[in-house]
Order: sequence, then structure tokens, then C-alpha cells
Amino acid sequence: MPKKILFLLFILFYNTTIANDKSATPIPEKENNNIKSNTEEYWKLKVEYFRNKIHNANKTEALLFADSLITVALSSKNNTLIGNAYLTKGIVYYKQKQLQKALDNYILANEYIAQTKDQYAIHKLKYAIAQTKYYVGLYHEAIALYKECINYFEEEDESAYLNTLHAIGLCYNKIGKYDSCTYYNNLGLKEGVELQNPDMKPYFNHSEGINQYFKKNYTTAIKSLSEVIPEIQKKKDFANETVAYFYIGKSYWALKQNSKAIPFFIKVDSAFTNQNYIRPDLIESYELLIDYYKSQKNSKLEIQYIKQLLKVNKLFNQSDKYLSQKIFKEYDTKKILLENEESSKFENRKSLILIASLVCTLGIVLFIHLRNKKKYKAKFEELMNKSSKTPKSSNNNSDFDLDINPELVASVIQNLEKFERNAKYLEKDMNLTKLATLLKTNPKYAAKIILKYRGKKIIEYISDLKIDYIIELLKNETKYRLYTNKALGEEAGFGSTQNFTKAFKTKTGMPPTYFILKLNKIK
Repeated sequence: MPKKILFLLFILFYNTTIANDKSATPIPEKENNNIKSNTEEYWKLKVEYFRNKIHNANKTEALLFADSLITVALSSKNNTLIGNAYLTKGIVYYKQKQLQKALDNYILANEYIAQTKDQYAIHKLKYAIAQTKYYVGLYHEAIALYKECINYFEEEDESAYLNTLHAIGLCYNKIGKYDSCTYYNNLGLKEGVELQNPDMKPYFNHSEGINQYFKKNYTTAIKSLSEVIPEIQKKKDFANETVAYFYIGKSYWALKQNSKAIPFFIKVDSAFTNQNYIRPDLIESYELLIDYYKSQKNSKLEIQYIKQLLKVNKLFNQSDKYLSQKIFKEYDTKKILLENEESSKFENRKSLILIASLVCTLGIVLFIHLRNKKKYKAKFEELMNKSSKTPKSSNNNSDFDLDINPELVASVIQNLEKFERNAKYLEKDMNLTKLATLLKTNPKYAAKIILKYRGKKIIEYISDLKIDYIIELLKNETKYRLYTNKALGEEAGFGSTQNFTKAFKTKTGMPPTYFILKLNKIK
């Protein structure tokens, strides 16, 4: 359709909507009120009109009104109004679970809002970006943004404050800090009562129901989520309704009541088929459906859900890569550049010195990079061509004999293999004393036996096991390639990011970022 016709249809829709909607806030005109055209108050009122329309519209209408909102905002030439307009459209897309389009609008919003000092708009945008980071698995980064929002919204906007408490609880659940999740859910319920704002109550109960699943309180999880579904349905929130079905199904599955779980997993598939809604944790529904129908020898349904799983994986391979790259390239990078630009206004002379230093540093870094590139490549190929599993007891170090009862040695080796098999080495702060207790011996004997049969001292032994574990995750599960070094270190039970990166480079001969980059290129 020609652009002129589209434009005329938009004008017709715009004027007809205003004429027919008597209940809406009217657009101010010179002849019927005292507000002058092209003033800040005039544009604010026009913008507010379309915001009200979006709030009560269906999916299609909401996007049309959002486009009208942006058109009006651009006419105002007011950066705050324009930034908020793009942010509003991004939120409309986010509610419809169109994450790529949502993020595109957040990026546009950031370009305008970053040029203002409107703290409310700045924190709304931080919240929106945090939501997207949460979706792609950057939970620690999302938590940092949510905490900034909590401190601001507590004083400025009670609804936004409660929403942020809920969001940060979800993040803590994702990183395995279930008590912290419970804390924020309880705090949200308490604050909702004190603020006489019950809107978020079902969502805090929904979050805690999921959290109870992860705490292995499966019956409690089923009860809590079943009770909250009717309230979620009233809000027409198909996404959280679907998530509730998934964790009810998972709870039944954990209780070995598989036939009760299956109908709930089928509901997850219905949400994907009818609403195009899915998120990473819900993918397991298809794996369990496939396993179930395979065990029932129902090849027709088994193949049906295999096809659905392939569709889901294709969708995620495209959208997650897009979102994570877009967040870094467009939002995080621009934020850093704007901060540096603001700082340079006050420190021009220091900046010139800094730039000169950076040029020299970059030259040195480039030289080192070129020198190391060949070495890293060789190490990567070597690592990919061999198993990263730690050598087993067949590697008997014959350099020294053990002055220990052979029966005790055999028992310790058996417990050592159990320790490796059950991945107990992932526990944080695992050390010789803790390991000796698990091996049912004393630290002295544990150290001697591990040195003889694993060829390593304790710190190196535990560290290598952790790194081997991370290597396998990165090779086989692409979502972990989106993790920060800090998140990967926590996943493996390292005490700090520095310890993780140092151990990874010592073990593999390359930094984790290089390893991930090369894996993605192979993909």
C-alpha cells in the first residue's frame, strides 16, 4: 500500500477516534480552552490522551495508539516526551511478549531520555532494560538495575515500587537464592497491605509458589499456584498463567505423578501454539512430553512434540542472540559513552592525557593480543579435541608409596568417585577439610591419596573439576554462553570472579571470553 494512502488512513483513524470517544480526555484546541498551542502543557495533554487510550485498548489498538503517541511526541520536540513515548511502545510490545521489538523501542527511548534529567523516566527505562536482561538470563545485571529502581520508586511511585520488589524476587529465584526470593515476596505482600495496593498480591503469591517448587515443597507449590491461577486469568495475563501451569506440572512430575503433570505441559504447548509465548525454562515441557509419550509408545504424539521442540529452539536461537547483543551494543555501550561524555565536560585536560595513555595502552594490548591469538587458537583446538573429564584412578602416580591401609585407600577412592559423580565439588568454599569429611578420612590421608591417584594437590584438583564442569556447560548448553564471568564463577562455586577467570586460564590456557567467542563461531 502506498505511503500516502497509509498516512491518510492514519489521519482518518486519528480524527474519527477522537470524535467518537466522548469519555476520553479531549485534545486541547485554541477555540475551546485557554491552553495555547505548541506549549509544553499542550503537548503533555495530547500525549496523556493517547496514554489513556493505550491503557484500555486491545493488542492491535494498543500498538496503533502507541504509534500515534510517538507521532505527537516527535511533534513536540521535547526529549522527555519523545523518550517516554518510545518507552511506552516498548512496554506494549513487552506485555505482548514481542521482546525484540520491545528492546528496539527501549533503545530509541534511551537516546532521548539520556539527554534529559528526568529521573522518573530514567528509572522507568532502567526497569524496562532490567526486564529484558532478566529474560535473556543476565540475572545479576538485572538485580543491580532493580536495586537502583527500588530505592527511587519507594519514594516516588508505589505501583512501580511493588513491581520492582516482585521482579527482583524472580531474579533471586533464578540464581538459586530462594530465601532471598521469599524475603522480597513477603516484603512485597507486607508493603502492598500498608500501601493499600492489592494489585500485585497475586503476583507475589505466584512467585512464591514457583519458589516453593525450587525449595522442593512440591505439594505447597501445587496448592499455591492452583489458587492464584483464577486471579491471574482475571487479569488476562496468559504468560504468568502459562508459567504457573508449567511449575504445577513440574511439581507433579517430581512427585512421580506423571499422568497428572502431562495436561499442564500440554497447556504450555497451547500457549506457544496460540500466543507464540515461550521462555527458556518452559522448554523442558517438550522434553518431558517427548519422554512421556516415548515411554507410552505413542510415536505419533512423540513426533508431534519433537517438531514443536525444534520450532522453539529455532525461535530462541534467533531471539536470544539478538536480544543479548542488542542490549550490550545499543544500551550498555551508549550508557558508558554518555557517562564519559558528561565527565569530559569537567575534565578536558585529564581526558586528553587519558586518551594518550589509552592509545599507548591499546598499542600494547594489541601487540599482546596478536602474540596470544595464535596460542589461544591452538589451546582451543586442543581442548575441543579431547575430553575435559578429570583422569580417574587408573592414573596411579608411582613416584611414591602410600603408608596407608590398602582397605582404607580403596574406600577413600570409592568415595572420591562418588564425590566427582555427584558434582559435590561445585559447593562454594569446598576445601581439604570439607572434602576429607566427605571421603570419611582425615585431611592428611585425603591429600596424599588425591595426589597419588589424581596427580594433583587439593586446590588444583577441586579447581580443575569446577572448570571442567563449566567447559561442558558452555559446549553443550548455549544459554550459558550469555552468562557473565561472575555468573559462570558462581555457577561453579568459585569464591570470586577473579578466582574463576584465573583458574579457567590456568586450566585451558585461554580466558573464558575467548573460549565462548570461538564456540559461538563454530555454532
